[in-house]
Amino acid sequence: MSSFASFCRWFVLPCALLMAQAPTAIHAQSGAALPALGDGAEMSLSAERRLGDRIARQLYRDPDYLDDPVLGDYVQTVWQRLLVSARARGELLPELEERFAWDILLGRDRSVNAFALPGGYLGVHLGLIAAVTSADELASVMAHELSHVTQRHIARMVGRQEAQGPWVLAAMILGALAVGSNPQAASAMIAGGQAVAIQGQLNFSRDMEREADRVGYGVMAQAGFEPQGFVSMFEKLQQASRLNDTGGFPYLRSHPLTTERIADMQARHQLQASRVAQAMSLEHALVVARARALSLSGQDALRNLLSQARAGQNQPTKLPQQAGNLYAAVLAAIELRDLPQAQSWFDQLRALVRQDTAAERLVRLLGAELALKRDQPERALEQLAPLRQQGQALARPELFLWAQALARSGQASLSAQHLQTWLARHPRDALAWQLIAAAYLAQGRAVAAVRAEAEAFAVHQDYEAARNRLRAAQDMARKAGGGDYIEMSIVDTRLRQVETRLREQALER
Repeated sequence: MSSFASFCRWFVLPCALLMAQAPTAIHAQSGAALPALGDGAEMSLSAERRLGDRIARQLYRDPDYLDDPVLGDYVQTVWQRLLVSARARGELLPELEERFAWDILLGRDRSVNAFALPGGYLGVHLGLIAAVTSADELASVMAHELSHVTQRHIARMVGRQEAQGPWVLAAMILGALAVGSNPQAASAMIAGGQAVAIQGQLNFSRDMEREADRVGYGVMAQAGFEPQGFVSMFEKLQQASRLNDTGGFPYLRSHPLTTERIADMQARHQLQASRVAQAMSLEHALVVARARALSLSGQDALRNLLSQARAGQNQPTKLPQQAGNLYAAVLAAIELRDLPQAQSWFDQLRALVRQDTAAERLVRLLGAELALKRDQPERALEQLAPLRQQGQALARPELFLWAQALARSGQASLSAQHLQTWLARHPRDALAWQLIAAAYLAQGRAVAAVRAEAEAFAVHQDYEAARNRLRAAQDMARKAGGGDYIEMSIVDTRLRQVETRLREQALER
């Protein structure tokens, strides 16, 4: 069962974090008072980061994990504004910002869900992106989860389990994440007479949820997002909770009643000078459509997207909805390998968004994807050319498509140069390492290509796989007899570093 598919409902601190504590250290909190910060039971920043790394390692390997540059870029735009706001408000302390990962993992799952993990990792399901009607609503969810991290909620709960080693805690968290889709897993995990203690932990968590609401609301408002997004997102949560209810034990539902939280956010919102709610933008409609299409699997579901696009042509629909249907239809047709049909939908979509700069950018990126699928790299470069501005670095989606198109049009060396520049600034970008590996291979630089593959594994903390690739690179270099001595030196150095990380992991167990 997929780990991403089994996370607890969004806006809820992951259920496992509520279970990974010693019963003797838990005391139920009375009333609605917020828990005091800095109660002395927190994990250290280093310990929390290591615990988060262990969990993230498993999620990176999950088949539902998705690194989509277009969706990732949109989510990062929201995320970076929230980080700036949290920093300005004093919620995000410098040491916390420096020591934690602040990495967002997208999950190819249709449930309306997001989650915070130890060490500053944030998970977002595509179902959440497909459900929100504005960046404001997405910001409300992400601000809430960010506040779980900045308020050290996870450390304050997990840190109480002094009797368990970090590997055991990581295993408990990953195991208990199955609660959302497998109630039997919940009963197994609370066996042994700990139900009463867990109830106390959940009472404590309700206070934390209220605190995350309160802090998150302030963070998103100061970041310039419309606070009404918090209220409207709660209303979606209320509906999603009914649809996603799996019959789990009542005491595993750690969040306060949604009606209570809606009322609290409405009260706060009335104190703000609110703006008139805006209709869904064309750009957001395309992002929603992409999330919806990429979350689907199976030919029937994909063909349904084609049917929706056809139906939209015969019915009066608003422009964002019509554009979204066409965008999703292009992706569905690509997945179904009906490339002529995908081109037809794309041509119609491009005509709809000519007057909207942000939406046109997303459509051009889609056009480049389609051109590469049709083995037309030159056409992909034509689609991307207007998005390039002299003297400015390309954004991640543009760069990665540009690099692929260059490599496939016989310009692998130039492709590698662009990616090397990017990796100099973003060395933890696994997808960039994968793309540069392909560019090196096209140049005939086999050792460099295998080393780049190893770097991609290392970014996702799969050090065993990284070691295997680096050893393969060494063997290739020896058999070749000579070659690039600088590259061979890099391989040797990185192999020693990766082996050191493997030994450290073994000691941590």
